[in-house]
Amino acid sequence: MHIGQFAMANPLFVAPMAGVTDRPFRQLCKRLGAGYAVSEMVTSRRDLWDTLKTSRRANHEGEPGPIAVQIAGTEAQMMADAAVYNIERGAQIIDINMGCPAKKVCNKWAGSALMQDEALALSIVEAVVAACTPHNVPVTLKMRTGWCQTHKNAVVLARAFEGAGVQMLAVHGRTREQGYKGDAEYDTVAAVKAAVNIPVVANGDITTPEKAHAVLKATGADAIMIGRAAQGRPWIFREINHFLATGTHLAPPLVSEVKRLLVEHLHDHYSLYGEFIGVRSARKHIGWYLRELPGGETFRAQMNVLDNSGAQVAAVEQFLDALNEHTDRIPHQGMTAGTRGRDNTMECATP
Repeated sequence: MHIGQFAMANPLFVAPMAGVTDRPFRQLCKRLGAGYAVSEMVTSRRDLWDTLKTSRRANHEGEPGPIAVQIAGTEAQMMADAAVYNIERGAQIIDINMGCPAKKVCNKWAGSALMQDEALALSIVEAVVAACTPHNVPVTLKMRTGWCQTHKNAVVLARAFEGAGVQMLAVHGRTREQGYKGDAEYDTVAAVKAAVNIPVVANGDITTPEKAHAVLKATGADAIMIGRAAQGRPWIFREINHFLATGTHLAPPLVSEVKRLLVEHLHDHYSLYGEFIGVRSARKHIGWYLRELPGGETFRAQMNVLDNSGAQVAAVEQFLDALNEHTDRIPHQGMTAGTRGRDNTMECATP
């Protein structure tokens, strides 16, 4: 599939997740089989553009393209300005956030709250498309099935957004009211796909190769988007790629490979965030990698008191070396929907 002039390497996408899909994580997922990744959100508030948080989110140094940046806000002109700001910093695709269910975002009428005001949502899309068109930058959009069970308007909005020039839609199979509770449904995603002629991406509860295959078949979607299931398991993309191509499963990764991947991830993480913030923000990634392993939760509690990168890396290496003495491969990680990142900020954006 294509997004504008860009051909996707495969139909497996990394969902934008606040505090997760930074440059090191995106690069790692792409190395391990993801065909496309969308950044953390960059706020449309101009007064926050010079903050360290925004500068990190707008950092794409060494990242293979296409570079996709998600923006969020509530005012059409501010969103248009944010699109141009990010294009000037390397964005090749602009994604509009209308999917975030977090209260601190929705209380400001951003994210999925925009689905309640269809006229405002459309005006934002029109302004962003108008700002991006002179730069030949495609605009995509991520949304939910609707605000609540009684107001699922994804199909209506999808048609309007296509008419306004959006070139791809990603649909999370839950309402804003659900947050990340309950099960994602895919009938609405299928209805959106049937209603438009642009690519549609299915998102929500895709945690295994079998589930990926089933969702693609059930929805007719052009691609799938994976968020929480990739936390601590970035190799899920190559596992799904292999299953879709062959109908068979890859063996779990070697412990030695996971050690190498995690240590490389940590060093990339420290280089972006610096020692103090890097060590503390890396704890969640380490916890996701290791918590389903034997002794993982105990190790996590011990690791969380370490306050320097050298000690953190050494502890991770020691833990995985000890595991490698008992097994050469990572035990099967039987993740079910929702077992990672119940926090409702996970697949959305915060300023």
